[in-house]
Amino acid sequence: MPKPKASTTEVPESIYLNRELSQLAFNRRVLAQAEDKTIPLLERLRYLCIVSSNLDEFFEVRIASLLAHNRMQGALTEPPALAAAMERTGHECHAIIERQYNLLNNEILPQLAEAGIYLLRHTERNEEQRAWVKEYFDREVRPLLTPIGLDPAHPFPQVVNKSLNFIVELSGKDAFGRGTGIAILKAPRVLPRVIRLPDHLSKKGAASFCLLSSVIHAHIADLFTGREVVAYSQFRVTRNSDLWVDEEEVKNLRQALQSELHSRQFGFAVRLEVARNCPGHLADFLLDQFSIPRSRLYAVDGPVNMVRLLELINGVRQPSLHFPPFHPGNLPRLADGDIFSALRQQDVLLHHPFQSFQPVVEFIRTAALDPSVVAIKQTIYRTGMNSDLMESLIAAAHRGKEVTVIVELMARFDEEANINWAEKLERAGAQVVYGVVGLKTHAKLALVLRREGNELRRFAHLGTGNYHPTTTKHYTDFGLLTAHPALTAEVNEVFIHLTSLTKPKKLQHLWLAPFDLQKEIIRAIRNEAEIAKQGKPARIIAKMNALLDESVIRALYAASADGVKIDLIVRGACALRPGVPGLSDNIRVRSIIGRFLEHSRIYYFRNNLAHDVYLASADWMNRNLFRRVEVAFPVLDKTLKKQVIAQGLNPYLKDNLNAWELAADGKYHRRKPRGKQHAFCAQQYLAQLLGTPELRH
Repeated sequence: MPKPKASTTEVPESIYLNRELSQLAFNRRVLAQAEDKTIPLLERLRYLCIVSSNLDEFFEVRIASLLAHNRMQGALTEPPALAAAMERTGHECHAIIERQYNLLNNEILPQLAEAGIYLLRHTERNEEQRAWVKEYFDREVRPLLTPIGLDPAHPFPQVVNKSLNFIVELSGKDAFGRGTGIAILKAPRVLPRVIRLPDHLSKKGAASFCLLSSVIHAHIADLFTGREVVAYSQFRVTRNSDLWVDEEEVKNLRQALQSELHSRQFGFAVRLEVARNCPGHLADFLLDQFSIPRSRLYAVDGPVNMVRLLELINGVRQPSLHFPPFHPGNLPRLADGDIFSALRQQDVLLHHPFQSFQPVVEFIRTAALDPSVVAIKQTIYRTGMNSDLMESLIAAAHRGKEVTVIVELMARFDEEANINWAEKLERAGAQVVYGVVGLKTHAKLALVLRREGNELRRFAHLGTGNYHPTTTKHYTDFGLLTAHPALTAEVNEVFIHLTSLTKPKKLQHLWLAPFDLQKEIIRAIRNEAEIAKQGKPARIIAKMNALLDESVIRALYAASADGVKIDLIVRGACALRPGVPGLSDNIRVRSIIGRFLEHSRIYYFRNNLAHDVYLASADWMNRNLFRRVEVAFPVLDKTLKKQVIAQGLNPYLKDNLNAWELAADGKYHRRKPRGKQHAFCAQQYLAQLLGTPELRH
C-alpha cells in the first residue's frame, strides 16, 4: 500500500467507504430520479417503488446478515461496532423513507390527480364510490378475512414476511364475556392491493383507484360485531430472507431448498413498518412480539408497502405519463440468415436492451431444431417463470439431443422458479446439474455442438447478464456470439469442470472464478502500474455494479500512486475513496442512474495500446471473486473491441445528465452541463444509435 504523500488535505481515517452507507447512497440516487420533474409522472412513481423494493432487500439480506452473524457468535446483545453500524444505517434509512413519502403525498399523488388519476382514501370518496367500495368489501374481501382475537387459546399468529396485516384495539367484551383487547387481521395475499373503481364512478376520462388497505380500514369495524374499534393500524414485518443449507450434511440440494423456501417467510424479524397514526402502545406491543428494537420501527404516511403501487402504474395507459415506447434494434445479418453460417464468418456482439435479445433466443431455438446439432450446454442463474429459451432446451431434450443445464438453485428470490425449471428439464431427459454446493454459478454461458462434415463445431454465447426475458429489456448488458475455436473450447472446459467437479485446465482466454479471476484482475492492474512507472501512458476503465473487494481496491490505489489514470463506472455500492491526495489522486468514480438499469461489467486495460477488453458476469466484490463461479471473457475481434469501448465506456464517461460523481467523503454529486457544454445522456445516445430514436431523458 503506498504511503500518503504530504498534503494539506487530510487522508480519511479509513481508506474504505462503508458498504451499507454506500448501498443506501445508491438508493438516494434512485430517489433523485423520482424527484426529477423532467421524467414522466408514473415513471417517477416507479422509481419510488424501486427504492422501496431495494430497501426491502437491504433489510432482508444485508441488515439480516449482519444480525445473523452476531447471533451465530452467541451474542445476546449487539456489540458496540454493530450497534453503531445499525444506528448509522437506520438514520439514513429513516431519512430516505421520509423523503419518499413526502414526495408521494406532496407531489406525485396531487399531480396524478391533476392528470385525472386518483388514488382515493376513504375520506376522499364520494357517496357512490363509498357504496361501491362497501359492496366490493362484502363480496370480495370480507369472506377471505379471519380476524384473530388474542388470548391464551389464540396466541399471536405467524406473520409472513412483507405481508399486509392490521392490529386492532377493541373495547368491551367478546361473545364469551371476556375483555380480549387486541386482534390481528391478515390481508389476503390473493387479492389485488390496488383496486380500480368502475369508470362511471370517475370523471370523464379519469381513472380512480383505492388501496386494499383503505378498503379494509373503511370497514374494519364491521368485522367485530358488538365491539368498538378503539384504534388500529396496518403493519408489515420484514424478515431475514437468506436461505441456508448445511453444505456438509445436504444430500440433495433441490430437496433441501424446497423445504427451506417455506421457512424464508418466517425468518427472524428485522424491521417493522406501521402507519404514521399508529398509537404508540400498539407499536410497542408489535415491537415486543417481534423482538425488534425501536430504532427499526418505521411509521409511514401512506401504504406500508409502496412497491404495490406498481399495480397502479401498470393499470394506467396514458402515454404522456410513461416513458415513450422503446423498440430495440436488430442486426440485419442475423435477421433472416443462418445464424451458424453467420458466426463462422464473424463474431457477433449484442448490446442490450438497445439491441434485441432475440438473436440469443433464436440461437438456442435454432440449435434445438437443427438435426446437425448434437448437444447444448447452458448455465441458468435467473430466467423467470416464463421463458421461450427454457422451452427450447426442453424441446431439444425431447428431440434426443444431449442437453446439459447448470441450474443455480441458490439464485436469491428465484429459487422456486429455478427448481420448477430443473424438474421440467429432468422430465424431458436433460442432464441437470446444480452447480457447486457453496459456490453460486453466476457465469452466463451457452454452448452448442454441431456436426459439420467430419468434425464437431462449437458455437457459444457468453454474456454479462441473465437469460431472462424481462430483464433483457430493462438491463444494459453485452453478449458475444462466437465460433472462435479457442474461446469455445475453453467454454466447453468450464462446463466439464462444473459437471465433473475436476480441477479446470489452465485457460488462456477466460478468467474463471474462484480460481484465477481475482489474480488476473490484480495482474492486469499491476501491469498498467509498471507501464506508468516507465513513463508511458497507462489507463484503466472498469464498469460494474459494485466495487467492494479490498484486494482489488488496494491494487487500484497502488496503480493510482504510480500514475495510472483510472475511471470507474460503478452503479451501486463502492468502497473505494477516489481523489484522496497520495492515495487515489488519479481515480475517478461515477455512477449512472437512468431509464435502464446499468448491469454490464466491462474491464479495459490500455496495455501499451493492446487495448485489452474483457466482458464479465462478475463485479469486483469478494463474493464474486472467491465464492462464485464467474467468467470474464476477452473481446478478441478488433472491430468489436472498439465497439465495446465506443458504446459501453466512452458515452458513460461523457454523460452529464444521469451521472453522479463520488467524492472522497463518500458523497455523490450529480453532473450537470457547464457553460456552453451540451447535455449528453449515454442511454439516450445509445438508444438513438442502436434502437429507436424516441427514447427521451
